[in-house]
Formats: sequence, structure tokens, C-alpha cells
Amino acid sequence: MLVYPSGVDVSSSALRFLSAKLRQHRRELGTRWRRLSPGRQALLTLAHLRNGHPYAQLAAGFGVGTTTAYRYVAEAVALLAALAPTLEEAARTASRKAFVLLDATLLPIDRIAADRPFYSGKHKKHGMNVQILADPSGRLLWASPALPGAVHDVRAAREHGIVRMLTDAGIKCWADKGYRGAGGTVRIPYWGRWETLSQGQKAVNRSHAKIRALVEQAVATLKSWRLLRKLRCSTARITSLVQAVLTLYLASSDR
Repeated sequence: MLVYPSGVDVSSSALRFLSAKLRQHRRELGTRWRRLSPGRQALLTLAHLRNGHPYAQLAAGFGVGTTTAYRYVAEAVALLAALAPTLEEAARTASRKAFVLLDATLLPIDRIAADRPFYSGKHKKHGMNVQILADPSGRLLWASPALPGAVHDVRAAREHGIVRMLTDAGIKCWADKGYRGAGGTVRIPYWGRWETLSQGQKAVNRSHAKIRALVEQAVATLKSWRLLRKLRCSTARITSLVQAVLTLYLASSDR
């Protein structure tokens, strides 16, 4: 396999953060020697998450075996996922904001037509449903565990306890029509065909759309990690990958 130099468009603070966590983890394990240093292992993991390169290519580039590359990435992802904020921690952060934005995104997976639980009728493709909370500026606050794509957005929000958490904490939330019937503090646009709405309802919906538009920035932040654009791994690993990306984003954020 040919090897060539490449780049990873990730901040150096994310690399330093992950390197420090891996170095600490090795000290706790009492590890004496490995093929890659903590810094190189961190770079290998970031290259996999950000660029989505398969393990064979990464192994060739870093001079290790494919199994070793997989093991290094899995170890780093598990460390990062364990550091991701819980919904309760996200609620404490959200309570200091004027409001939060709630949305869902579908992470495409390589499944066939027979895998009906993973097929999203809304998006017309197989994937995993991930709920996202963002602040008023569109910055990512929290990402949920992944559920099969067939799960409706409002049902997913209830299963994760998002609606209950927002209501109990008195946090105002803006969401789209996919959360119709959520109740609590979740606000959605007026329902109905545009021509049947009153002028006041149309004005409210236009204002609502302007506020909600910023949540797309949080979705784009998540999917800027190219591995999440087309997942070819076991669906059981997707939650850990999402949580790892969330941890890296928050660790390198200026917030």
C-alpha cells in the first residue's frame, strides 16, 4: 500500500486534550511500552474520526498493524465517550442560557432494505436517530445516544428524557414540527398549511424559523467529522463514536 503525507483539520487543543487523557490512562494501567506514543495514538484517532479513513489505511500510514490501529482507536473512543456530558450536566449548562434549540439528525449506516428498524421514512434511508441540544448561538451542548432511524423524533426525545428534563428545569426550547405533542416547555410552529394560517400565526412561524435555523450549525458541527456521514461499523458502537466527537468538540471549544 502506498503511503503519503496528509492533514487533519482539527484544532491542536483537541490533540493535546486526547494525548493527555491517553497518557494518564497508560499510567493508570502501568503500560511500559507501545508502538505509538500517546500523541501518535491521539493523532491516529483524530484522523479516523475526522477523515473517516479505514483502519487498513491508517495502519499503513502510522506503521502499525490493522488490528493494532483498531485497538488504539477503540481505546481512545471509549475514554472520550466516558467524558461526554450527561443530560443532567447539559441541563445545568442550558439553565444559564436564554433558551435551547432541539433537533434530530440521521446518521446514515450501511444497512439493507430488510433492516426495517433502521429505515427512516422521513429521510428515505437507513440510519441512526441522534437528538441534539444547542445553545442560542447554535453551539452544540449535548448529543443523545443513537436510536434506530425508524424512531420518530418526538418519541426519541421522550425516551431520552429530554422533554421531562427541560420542563422540570424550566428551560425554554425551540423545536420543529417533528416534536408536535411533546408538551412541556418545547415550542413548535403553528400546525397547518401556510395558506390556512392567520397573519399572526404566519408571523410567529417566521420568527420561530429564524430562531431555530441556528440549530443547523450544531448539526453541521457533528457531521463535520466525516466518519459520521456514512457509518460502516456495528450500530452498537455508534453511540460511543457520537459521544467521543461531542467530547472533543467541547474540549476544544472556547465556551
